[in-house]
Amino acid sequence: MSRVWDIPIHDSTRLRDARVAAEAASALAGFTPHRSANTASVAAELATNLLKHAGGGRVLINLVERAERAGDREISVQLCAIDHGSGMSDVAAALRDGYTTAPGSLGAGLGTCLRMSSAFDLHSTAGRGTVALARVDQRPAVRQQSAAAPGVTVGAVNVPLAHGEHSGDAVTWARHGSRLTLLHADGLGHGPKAAHACTVAVDELHRTAHLPPAEILRHLHTALRPTRGAAAAITQLDAGTRRLRFAGVGNIGARLRDAGRWQALVSHPGIVGAAFPAHVPERQAPWHDDSLLVLHSDGLSSRWKPPDDPCLLERDPAVVAATILRDAGSSARPVRDDTSVTVVAPILRRSAHGPSSA
Repeated sequence: MSRVWDIPIHDSTRLRDARVAAEAASALAGFTPHRSANTASVAAELATNLLKHAGGGRVLINLVERAERAGDREISVQLCAIDHGSGMSDVAAALRDGYTTAPGSLGAGLGTCLRMSSAFDLHSTAGRGTVALARVDQRPAVRQQSAAAPGVTVGAVNVPLAHGEHSGDAVTWARHGSRLTLLHADGLGHGPKAAHACTVAVDELHRTAHLPPAEILRHLHTALRPTRGAAAAITQLDAGTRRLRFAGVGNIGARLRDAGRWQALVSHPGIVGAAFPAHVPERQAPWHDDSLLVLHSDGLSSRWKPPDDPCLLERDPAVVAATILRDAGSSARPVRDDTSVTVVAPILRRSAHGPSSA
């Protein structure tokens, strides 16, 4: 199931909660005690930073799959600090040890996160807030970009309804040669049964990733019949032909950016596992160096707008996903369902802040 930790950070009593959640995530990921301690330290620093500099926010912890090699499903812990604060005027300076704007602070927080993480990235906008993202891998040696296929990088965030333990949404991807096949699924409803449906879908995707998108959806339909069903979208990107193929059933939203313009990729009405259409249309489009794909479940507010900040579009895809999630809502407008956002981008647009040591 999609185990998620969503910790609101509004006072110092929640700092321990962030650390405990990171330790729990590390245990599920199979980390060594040393890696677990690193992850807990990163969580504590991110949470402390939210209190000191943003007046609070949330720490979102997801277990994410690594897929640098075909058949590799190694799990990493992804920690994301999200706030609606005043933003940073100088991100580069904030990452240096000793820099601080808070009285009594040593200024080591973000620098510590950078050193202890396998990957770290950050985006901040004056007046809108900051998103800081850290990923810790099982092994220090796995420190490359999160490339799920040659030339393509993927990032996602997944938030449970009402800080629940399990999200009914799921995102996974698999490689087959030069092809990346990505599943974004939303189990019907929310809670453990919705999460179970998505777990079945994730397992089936890894068995059928070599097939075309519409055919994968048919296999998912058969596999999900004993469950409550799900909305699901399959995206395939071939780095060799530079083509994107998309097919979906249900209410998974998808928008593709190409040449600076956004277009919707529409899923067919239905429920995978319960009400499957007789024909699933497949959409094809070219994939260019400036392309960007955003997928999301219906928990995302209908008011969301595709990002147009050039600096944001160069960040880690998970940072882009978290920023879309943040800007679509607020503390006064809580999400009404499990919510997940996935972003797929070419690697060459990636200019993240790299880790120094992990």
